[in-house]
Amino acid sequence: MKYCRFRFENQVMYGAVEERGGEPWIVDLAAAPEEDLAFHLAHARALAAKELVIDPAGFDFEPMPLDEAELLPPVTPSKIICVGRNYREHAKELGNEVPTEPLLFFKPPSSLLGHKGTVLMPPQSERVDFEGELALVIARRASKLPADADWRSYVRGYTIANDVTARDLQKKDGQWTRAKGFDTFCAVGPVVSSEVDPEKGLTVETRVNGELRQHGSTLDFIFSIPALLTYITAAITLEEGDLLLTGTPAGVGPVKAGDRVDVAIDGLGVLSNRFGAAPNPA
Repeated sequence: MKYCRFRFENQVMYGAVEERGGEPWIVDLAAAPEEDLAFHLAHARALAAKELVIDPAGFDFEPMPLDEAELLPPVTPSKIICVGRNYREHAKELGNEVPTEPLLFFKPPSSLLGHKGTVLMPPQSERVDFEGELALVIARRASKLPADADWRSYVRGYTIANDVTARDLQKKDGQWTRAKGFDTFCAVGPVVSSEVDPEKGLTVETRVNGELRQHGSTLDFIFSIPALLTYITAAITLEEGDLLLTGTPAGVGPVKAGDRVDVAIDGLGVLSNRFGAAPNPA
């Protein structure tokens, strides 16, 4: 299963994605996940008003290359939980101790940004960093999972994320909410896929303007995905559609307005975003 979320004929839609000639294509429309309440509400209102609504079950969709679609973040989570310092070399490069337990923080859903969207660098920060990483989407409600739980049944699929960080504000504030939570600071996409396996090793690479900056493998996680799910759900109930960012490899660094950051992961494609200066508040 591999899907995307995109805008089609002025409506938000989901699409089934398959490889054709070595390139990803949207081959058909797909049903929206239950957690996308805005999608379901908009369609219900349009149906009640007898306005045009595309029904994925009955619409004759013409396949199109994924790269030609207006892609949106493929997730609509109630919460975004992130793991800090889950690679030893990344912890060391920032002068931090390797954690003995998972280090958790949140990003607000308002920070979401899709593939090819522009990350807006806030005037409050003088250093904004990229952090490419693997993210996973929760399949069903999870609370207090035991260590021997069938953790894969709680994972719908995987996607790529860029955990954009205002590094100077992170150090200044002590806690990370503001530094990690600006609008556009959680780029995600281009697809969600269940066709990859992090436990077999997925390569995470980040390039800035084509220059390789990060190269890591999910085999280097300090805390594995099942360990993270057990630890997180001991305190926080995860709901269907929630997003979990698993940590970034070594090599993070600052970007400037005009830079392009590409995060690539085996089987998930490439998440590409430009960086630009956010307007000063009036």
